[in-house]
Amino acid sequence: MTNAAMDRLRRLGILIPVFSLRREDDLGIGDTRALKAAIDWAAEHRMGFLQLLPINETGSDNSPYNAISSIALDPVLLEMEAIPEIGIKEIRDVGSELGVYVTSDDLVDYGASHEAKWKLLNDGFDKFWQSDVKDARFEAFRSAESEWLVPYCKYRWMMEMAGTEEWETWPDAYNTPENAEIYLAGLAADEVDRNLAFYAWVQWHAFTQWRQLHEYAEGKDVKLMGDIPIGVSYNSADVFFEPQWFDLTISGGSPPETVFKDDAFACQWGQNWGVPLYRWDVLEQHDFSWWRRRIEKLTDVFHIFRIDHILGFYRIYSFPWRPKRNGEFLGLTEKQAMELTGGALPGFSPRPDDTAENRSANLADGDRYLRIVQEAAGDGEVVGEDLGCVPDYVRPHLEKLGIAGFKVCHWEARGDGEAVPGSVYPECSFATYATHDHDSIPAMWNVLKGMLGGLEHEGAMRGLALLSDFAGLPKGDTAAAYSEYGPVVKWALFEKLLKSNANYAALMITDLIDSTQRINTPGTVGGANWRYRLPWSLEEMPERFKDDIDRLKELVRITHRG
Repeated sequence: MTNAAMDRLRRLGILIPVFSLRREDDLGIGDTRALKAAIDWAAEHRMGFLQLLPINETGSDNSPYNAISSIALDPVLLEMEAIPEIGIKEIRDVGSELGVYVTSDDLVDYGASHEAKWKLLNDGFDKFWQSDVKDARFEAFRSAESEWLVPYCKYRWMMEMAGTEEWETWPDAYNTPENAEIYLAGLAADEVDRNLAFYAWVQWHAFTQWRQLHEYAEGKDVKLMGDIPIGVSYNSADVFFEPQWFDLTISGGSPPETVFKDDAFACQWGQNWGVPLYRWDVLEQHDFSWWRRRIEKLTDVFHIFRIDHILGFYRIYSFPWRPKRNGEFLGLTEKQAMELTGGALPGFSPRPDDTAENRSANLADGDRYLRIVQEAAGDGEVVGEDLGCVPDYVRPHLEKLGIAGFKVCHWEARGDGEAVPGSVYPECSFATYATHDHDSIPAMWNVLKGMLGGLEHEGAMRGLALLSDFAGLPKGDTAAAYSEYGPVVKWALFEKLLKSNANYAALMITDLIDSTQRINTPGTVGGANWRYRLPWSLEEMPERFKDDIDRLKELVRITHRG
């Protein structure tokens, strides 16, 4: 591989969550071995990057955006066969025993997959720990990563003891960092050593596998694109052991949006994510060491990373209550809500954009913090998810910094109501039709078609008109003007996306295979969220889709993306 190959700017990416991939003996969830095969598949078809969701270890809701550590990687995505102490016979025996080999299942069963993998990891570590020969690479990893690894291992063990990541509900003996240190110091030294070493050993294998993937992808001229949320989970090792960086009295989120029709709270008050806000002044006093560490570890694994809700670096919508209290405020007036909070209401922190002075201060904050992120990222490429309630100073500033912002093609409209042509997109931008929170292209088109003639006819007609305008498809004032979704619509949309001037262009895997299944539905918890699985491995893709992938490869060539 030459530097020139990895440095080519115009690339097509495919969004594929790791958990969605399939392979033989995968224990019901995609893993690093399946991702290696996906890298091969991408390289064969000149796809320039694979866009992944966050891969940090998650909590009980299995949401990749609600991790228990800003750095620790998710063990459920590990390839078990790559761990010397775990053999294929044990993998198949445990998989059969726990029923994870259900190849027809189209959703991840996190309960079964977690149980199988943690059993194998525990058994494998017992062999490792009891061996007379210790691996010097493991001890080197523990030493090099101790700053974040030691508190994570302690948190992870106490989480296991308590049966939950919600540290506020832990027994009094260890529900504060001070109590936890005293509690652990009072346990048998052998027990502490063994358990802390176990979680460190798991992370050693996780970082080893992901760092190898990073290098492997480079050799194939495919970039791995990661994702980090602006905030970290309240229930995380970071917040528990390093509370000095966070304001735990206020929760970050987003403003009210009527698009979440099934979520009355989001329509009235906004989305309350429950993430604590940063104490930026304290972080600055310590040269933003926490942020630098987070970004540096991210670039161990990814060539590109997307910051989810990058708007939060400028200002973030916040709530003076934790999400568990949301129900108390549903339907209340602002006056009634203020009586419950002592006068505070949801709003932008540290300040709204209501005056020129505030706007200038928010822009200055964003500039200072994002330059630290870029400095920590080094050669890593930064993409900013800048969707939602976007101040007009944000996108010019991101472009000035060289951070690619999003261009959701049918959301980019001119004053006359026509779609903004992809030919005028800035090179420093990320063009797509959807994120993991949206419908796939076929689902979106079908939903809009289905809404015609109903109460939301006008909005649906506008959506179809913008999509058609962007793609150069016929449009009109009646439902008959818009054809059913099929190859003509699909390839017109694909072609205009790839022809856009944006250096990054991305499709979801569901777009390619005409799937209408969702990866996530915002405002809802559980169900099918974060559980989508491909119906087959990429190598076993049916011929009709293989033909489409070959056609896409040719489109990559003629649009100079590969």
